[in-house]
Amino acid sequence: MKKYPIYTIQRFNCNSVNSDFYINTFKNHLLTHSFVEEPHRHDFYVLAFFTAGSGTHEVDFDKFIVQGGSIFVLQPGQMHHWSLSEDIEGYVVFYSKEMYNLYFGQKGIDSFPFYFSVNAKSEILLTDQESVALQPLFKMMLTESLDNKIWKQDKILNLLDIIHIDLARKYSETFVIETHSYNSKVKQFGQLLETNFTHQKAASFYADALNISLKHLNRICNEMLKKTTTQVITDRIILEAKRMLMNKDFTINEVATRLGYDDYSYFVRLFKKTTTMTPKAFRLSKK
Repeated sequence: MKKYPIYTIQRFNCNSVNSDFYINTFKNHLLTHSFVEEPHRHDFYVLAFFTAGSGTHEVDFDKFIVQGGSIFVLQPGQMHHWSLSEDIEGYVVFYSKEMYNLYFGQKGIDSFPFYFSVNAKSEILLTDQESVALQPLFKMMLTESLDNKIWKQDKILNLLDIIHIDLARKYSETFVIETHSYNSKVKQFGQLLETNFTHQKAASFYADALNISLKHLNRICNEMLKKTTTQVITDRIILEAKRMLMNKDFTINEVATRLGYDDYSYFVRLFKKTTTMTPKAFRLSKK
């Protein structure tokens, strides 16, 4: 077992716009950055579009089958790695939240449904027709990144935005039946949870912060996420615990402490209740 790295965009020698953007074909990307086939994390957003070939892609301990039309949208901090066939084709795009939000102003990257939900799905599977329609946009973005023409940044960011819009429409059709009045509260809850989960475990804290009753927050979570508020909080904690357990530099006791648990035995019981195995057993299973 070893420490799994967190990569910055600069690590990829960007053909970039202000070092906040990177695009490449999968074949070229894997030739020049073979280390990405090992488990790792990023501090930026990742858009991976597979147009041909096969393989597997593991994202935060969920394994997906890679095929033509597979798209993966990853947020900063997610752990992932893949095993891909030699005939793999497609594109990989990296971009920062700051670059996107500064350019578009009032519209932020987390306005897209696959980036704001605490229960967001990483995989979007396109039909053959949808895949063919998106490919020219990626190709134009790659071509633009390699040229040095005026309004380069504008064209790249607008192409990226069009891709996000098309993916958001597909995502909403697949995972969200209709726009719901609870969507904004789910987004706010997710943002609060991301900031506070290591030191605030009580569901009542999040209800108070959202200025709603705990009963109403539970209703929102049950309807939108099919979980109780406490389950959503616990799932986020356990995900971070799994990520930290992949790092051999942390003892299990240190993982518990960093996640806000002074009672080591309670943390072990919670982990086992949620995952059916102890932290030690989980760590050993990932060697």
